[in-house]
Amino acid sequence: MASNIGIMDSAYFVGRNEILTWINNRLQLNLSRIEEAASGAVQCQMMDMTYPGVVPMHKVNFDAKTEYDMIQNYKVLQEVFNKLKIEKHLEVNRLVKGRPLDNLEFLQWLKRYCDSVNGGIMNENYNPVERRCKGGKDRYPKVGLNKTSGPKQGKPYATAGGANSSGEVQALSKEITDLKLSVDLLEKERDFYFAKLRDIEILCQTSELEELPMAVAIKKILYAADAKESPLAEAQEYLYQSMNADEKETETEETDPKI
Repeated sequence: MASNIGIMDSAYFVGRNEILTWINNRLQLNLSRIEEAASGAVQCQMMDMTYPGVVPMHKVNFDAKTEYDMIQNYKVLQEVFNKLKIEKHLEVNRLVKGRPLDNLEFLQWLKRYCDSVNGGIMNENYNPVERRCKGGKDRYPKVGLNKTSGPKQGKPYATAGGANSSGEVQALSKEITDLKLSVDLLEKERDFYFAKLRDIEILCQTSELEELPMAVAIKKILYAADAKESPLAEAQEYLYQSMNADEKETETEETDPKI
């Protein structure tokens, strides 16, 4: 089933906000960024919800912070894929880096796969909070269930100047809200341009175009690994050499026509 989810599938056009809503609603979480799911614990639990009892939740570390701990979670996920005969290669080294686009693409695939199994219907009998208790420390507590504690001794809340403190809190809250809106707009813009680049990549990979000099030059820019140097010059040089080679071949054919 997973092998049928190709790069042109509508799954890869699902936005960041929709993916986060899907995760938060089904697992009763409060993720605000895609990279918060980079540890692999969320993916393990999504598979646990789709196939109850298949994932050994006691091996899943919801408090994984180091790459080593995250890799252990992905090992659990890979074992589940193998058990279910799901043909999906996990780019673990890229996912644990927390790169938003890599994690977004994998979560897009995961949503498409889970929806294809359960028809997009939530398992009402599944208790995500209870299942997380069977794993490692719950890194993603449900909103409203966080335990609160009183002020630490020696640092009592000040009663004098309460009005000023309240005003500062309101000002900071507004600033945080504005920053969140700015980040959201920037991420939407990033996702928009990423989708455009993805379309260009897919077009250049078609069998009719992939060997054309222009398509090769574009892919040199898209796949450049060194972020410090612009790949534009290399692509232009390749295109220039290809055009010269074609011109020389044409001149040779004209001066030495076949009889």
